[in-house]
Amino acid sequence: MSLTVDARGMRCPWPVLRLARAMRGADSALILADDPAAPAEIAALADAHGWAIYAQDGGFFVSRDSFNKD
Repeated sequence: MSLTVDARGMRCPWPVLRLARAMRGADSALILADDPAAPAEIAALADAHGWAIYAQDGGFFVSRDSFNKD
C-alpha cells in the first residue's frame, strides 16, 4: 500500500513524524513538505530504516525497498 503524506505548512519535526507514522502500515509513501529542514530530516529517517528515497512531484517518494548499492 502506498500513501500520500501532506505535511506542507508543518515545521520539523512534524513532517518526519507524520512520515514515520504512515510508514508503519505502508510499503511506500509520497511526502510533501515545504520546511527547508525537511529534506535532510526525511533523508536521515530513510537512512536509519534502510528505506529508499527519491525526489518526486515536489516531494519525496519513500519506499521500504532499499537501494541497490551494486
